[in-house]
Amino acid sequence: MVYVFSGDPVSAGLADSLARPRGHMTGLTFMAAEFNGKRLELLREIIPGVRRVALVANPAHPGEHLERAYTQEYGSRLGVHIDYFATRTRDELNEALTTMAKRPPQAILLFADGFAIQHRQTIIDFATSQRMPVISGWPVFARSGALLTYGPHLPSSYQRMAYYVDRILKGARPSDLPIEQPTRFELVVNRRAVRALGVDVPRAILIRADDVID
Repeated sequence: MVYVFSGDPVSAGLADSLARPRGHMTGLTFMAAEFNGKRLELLREIIPGVRRVALVANPAHPGEHLERAYTQEYGSRLGVHIDYFATRTRDELNEALTTMAKRPPQAILLFADGFAIQHRQTIIDFATSQRMPVISGWPVFARSGALLTYGPHLPSSYQRMAYYVDRILKGARPSDLPIEQPTRFELVVNRRAVRALGVDVPRAILIRADDVID
């Protein structure tokens, strides 16, 4: 089996480490905790005075605890307090949004997974109504109204699967092919969200963006 996995294969029990896949499975993962540090840096470039960010994440997603720990540690280095909201269910999401409405953070960092995609419009519409930027990892969130996304270039990861299939068809054992993390990244900015939120995105970020949605 060759896979592209959105979470952490080790936390999911698919591998002993990225270098040591289990059994007859190997492939690629979209997850790299370091992305979240870059997202916070981009947020700081747009809102230099940001001090409180809400982290909305699904703790059932394999590897979420690794991303969360990295984000909280990196936020501390930047002087940004991270308020964590666990959202496994729609009820938990509603409770999180109600809490945020009472004490609004300055922005929302949304971890990408299936639950977040399913409920992205609810989260983004709420954030827009409260004038909170949303940042995340996959372009689908920017196309749905998030301020920006920075993360793996998903088509490249899917295309890379062909390399694994080719190696296995030529006799390589899956367990001998290390699981790869993303090597190509993508920054997407939504100008409609910029206007709706009334924020100023530095020209340097717009120049670096791989895609600017008008």
